[in-house]
Amino acid sequence: MTDTEQQNSKPDKTKVKKKKSGWRIARWFLVPFLLVLALAGGMVAGYVVLGKQDIGSVFEWSTWKHVYNLVFAP
Repeated sequence: MTDTEQQNSKPDKTKVKKKKSGWRIARWFLVPFLLVLALAGGMVAGYVVLGKQDIGSVFEWSTWKHVYNLVFAP
């Protein structure tokens, strides 16, 4: 086997770095942000629109502690 045949039979082992897409990197930040935004929107829609309560108490810890106690009461 000659040198050219050996070179042709072996795969080239040079590693090529792929560029990461801008969208791929943005997804790491965009998806969690959208999830938190959806959670906040759902809390407001459920508590203010459906429950007809004040929007100021939506983000208070005592409100959600009370809701938790109502749902999981023994």
